[in-house]
Amino acid sequence: MKWGRVVLAMGLLVGGASASRADHDDWAYLIDKLVADGAHRVTVVEVFDDPRLPPFTGLEFSPDRPRESHARYRRFRQAAAVADARRCRTAHAAAFERAERAHGVSADVIAAIVYVETACGRNTGSHQIFYRLARLAMANAPTTLQRNIERFPGDADAEMALRERARYLEATFYPEVRSLIELAKRSGIDPHGIRGSPSGAFGFPQFLPSSYRRFGADGDADGRVNLYDMDDAAASCARYFAAHGWRPGLSAAERRQVVWAYNHSEAYVDTVLTLAARLGNTDDNPPQVAKRRAPAQRPAKRTTIASARTKTRR
Repeated sequence: MKWGRVVLAMGLLVGGASASRADHDDWAYLIDKLVADGAHRVTVVEVFDDPRLPPFTGLEFSPDRPRESHARYRRFRQAAAVADARRCRTAHAAAFERAERAHGVSADVIAAIVYVETACGRNTGSHQIFYRLARLAMANAPTTLQRNIERFPGDADAEMALRERARYLEATFYPEVRSLIELAKRSGIDPHGIRGSPSGAFGFPQFLPSSYRRFGADGDADGRVNLYDMDDAAASCARYFAAHGWRPGLSAAERRQVVWAYNHSEAYVDTVLTLAARLGNTDDNPPQVAKRRAPAQRPAKRTTIASARTKTRR
């Protein structure tokens, strides 16, 4: 991929900041960490100097990782949603099927992902993703962690869980901040101009920045990778799935594992595979999707934006 030719969406080229922040005390932990990891201080400060970036005012998080319920996805099993997803599959059949031919990933699964994530690209999110990623990456900052511990005075178990949770959030979202800054430096993308989900995922397939960098694909061969274009979105999604083990002939359990890599949620996996099966059938009786519990030990997901949305949910 040639970074000078990467385009995320219209109007995202870097523009100079019109004002400078008086100081960076609110983001100091993150700035110092980025610099210690090799980022150029001038580049980092320029990003955090931008007046569009809100100050960091704190982050509350629970001791336990939240789990998505099936109720969150119930609407995708309703007849109206299935019919809408079929319209999406038909309208963009060329893009989905081209991606299938290129990467060996089911066009119906790609269509189901794009529909569940963003309603076929209609709802990509309005949050400033750099701020959302940076805010989550501050979870393990000493002051942030201490304030969360103080919410559970005298509870040693909660403190231990909060420390683990803070490390998880930092390990998940800090690399996404680094990826977005590096992407801005290499390609001229404005990190503050990209809008997406509260967890920092963007585009039709809701990739996190690291997933965009690793799996972004130019589906229509126009020299750009634009996740707000269905050709590129479908190709990128298929490339992600292929890299995580999808191939023709997988068992039901193996397909579940690949979708799990995209989003660590049993409810999400059930929904995507059920909808994909419905897209491949025209009758009104939904096919049964075999279920299998995921392994107890799972690696932390890195992009959906790709939590790389790939996406990751907080």
